[in-house]
Formats: sequence, C-alpha cells, structure tokens
Amino acid sequence: MDIKLLLIFLSSFVTVLIITPFVIKLAHKIGATDKPNHRKVHQKVMPRLGGLAIFIGVVAGYFVAGLYEERLTGILLGGIIIIGLGVLDDMYELSAKWKLLGQLIAAGVIVSTGLKIQYISIPFVVESFDIGWLAIPMTIFWIIGITNAINLIDGLDGLAAGISSIAIASLAILAGFAGKELILVLSIIVLGSTLGFLFFNFHPAKIFMGDTGALFLGYCIAVLSLLGLYKSVTLFSLIIPVIILGVPVFDTAFAIVRRLINKQPISAPDKSHLHHRLLALGFSHRNTVLVIYGFGIFFSICAVFLTSATLLGTILIMVLLIVSLHLIAELVGAVHVRFKPFMRFYRKVFGRH
Repeated sequence: MDIKLLLIFLSSFVTVLIITPFVIKLAHKIGATDKPNHRKVHQKVMPRLGGLAIFIGVVAGYFVAGLYEERLTGILLGGIIIIGLGVLDDMYELSAKWKLLGQLIAAGVIVSTGLKIQYISIPFVVESFDIGWLAIPMTIFWIIGITNAINLIDGLDGLAAGISSIAIASLAILAGFAGKELILVLSIIVLGSTLGFLFFNFHPAKIFMGDTGALFLGYCIAVLSLLGLYKSVTLFSLIIPVIILGVPVFDTAFAIVRRLINKQPISAPDKSHLHHRLLALGFSHRNTVLVIYGFGIFFSICAVFLTSATLLGTILIMVLLIVSLHLIAELVGAVHVRFKPFMRFYRKVFGRH
C-alpha cells in the first residue's frame, strides 16, 4: 500500500474512531435503539445507528482522496438515500415494503447514470451479446440483492462488519490486480471506515450498525462490484462477488429452502442460521464470529483464485463450494447431537468468552 492509499485509509479509520462515541449518544437521544427479545442474542438496549459513523468516515475519505473531482454524483445520491432509509428504519422500524421502495429508488438512481450491466459474454461459448432492456432490471436486482445480503447476516456483534470488511478487502485486491484505481480507492475508503467501526462493534459491542450500516455496506459492495462489472461482464466476473459474499448469500439460500420444506413463509424469522447453530453447539459469541470470519476468508480466497481459472475449473470449483457449504450447514445442524464429548472438551479448553 503506497503512502496515498495509507493516508486515505487512515482518514476514514480515524474519523470513525472519533465520531462513533458521538453517534452512540445521538442514537440514545433520538431513540434509535435495539431492544432485546426472544430472537435476539443481546440482553440490553443497544444503540443501533452505527452506520451513520461508517458513512461519515466514508465522506472524510472521499474528500481526502479528492474524489469530488470524479463523476460520482449518482453513486453519492444513491448512498445518501440508503443512509436516510436506514436511519428512518433504525428509529421507526419501517415495514419491508417501504425499505424495498427506498432501495428501488437508490438502484434507479444508479441505473439512470448509465452504470449498468449491458453486455454479457460466456468464455468459449458466446463472445459478447447485448442483453438490451434486461440490463435495467438485471442491474436493479443485482444492487438490491447484494445490498440486502449483509443485512441478513447482521445477527451477532461484529459479524456483519467483519464479513463486509473481508468482502471489501477482496474487492480491493482484485481491483489492484486489475489496475482499476477508482475501485481500489473507494474500497480502501469503505474498508477503513468499516474497520474503525468494528473497534466499537466487536463483542462485546458498544453499538450496532443497524439497518443504516448493514444496508449502506451492502450498497457499497454492490456498487463496487458493479463498477468492476461495468458494461461487459463474463460468467466468471458475475459470479465472483457472489462467492466473496458466500456466507450471507448461501446462509440465506439455506434459510429459504428450510422454510419452504417446513411450509413456513420465506420471510418468517427463525434461529437456525449459521451463527445460531454455532452458538447452540456451545461456541462462545466471540468464537462463533471468528469461525464465520474463517468461512468468509475461505470464500474470498477462492474468489481471488477463480479470477484466473478456466471455465471448466470455475464450474467444478463452484460446485464443490456449494456442496461443501451445504455439508457444513448440515453438519453444524447435527453435530451437537453426535459430538457432545468434543464440545465439552472445547468448552474446557476455550471457555465461553
């Protein structure tokens, strides 16, 4: 990392360190708090406006990097809409339809700037073809899908912030390899802000990121990956961001399948997500988060290597990844019945921190 990138990173990181205590006070003052209930892990009222601190850190890095000279008006406007939506939800708990409407507006702003997936090529099959009017709904679906992926895994202290940091760092590495300076700088800005917030959010958390943070980080990852996919994408590059976000994406997919099998509404909440199952095994709060970080790093490493893989290699690795994660999910769901002696040994060695 050169001096300029380091300065940009530190400007965002330090800004969040300084501003977060003030955001904690503001959250309590305006009632943006999260109250405990039977589905939640925390036991006390917590401020949940942490995404505002992340956003302020991003703004600081934006000016230090001199990005105001770039044509990023649409991206900034979309980000402001997402932040406003998140703040309102953290204060008033908006219904799903209102949150979807806000996300549609933000995605519409991005598409209106011309930033959309227009051409798709499949190596060794189709060189390149224009998807025409499908570019708009495909891009909107991409933005909304990735935006919500982070929100769906925000269930433990530091979990969403850590997984987001891993994903953003992966995008920064890929941008650096590809020589895409704008994506690299933007990734460094968001990464600095997220890691600064993680200082207050890792267990035991002093503040939650709330929907303000989860939606904003999901939006940032969606836009960063879209910038990398801009105009023409291959089958490989379209899959890479999904692999990077493998933990929240596949955990959500398993949740949907689980609810369909049990004849429950897809939106019905439950306590069978990956982090719930690890907690049920006897892993401590902190170690559960670290284990899932490990999964996230594994998927990100795979994604980086897949950028130079052949078509056949990509397909084979993708199949192995999906099968492996499914087996892990099933194992996590059953292991506490079959390996109680192991878990007793684990608790003796590592304790419950």
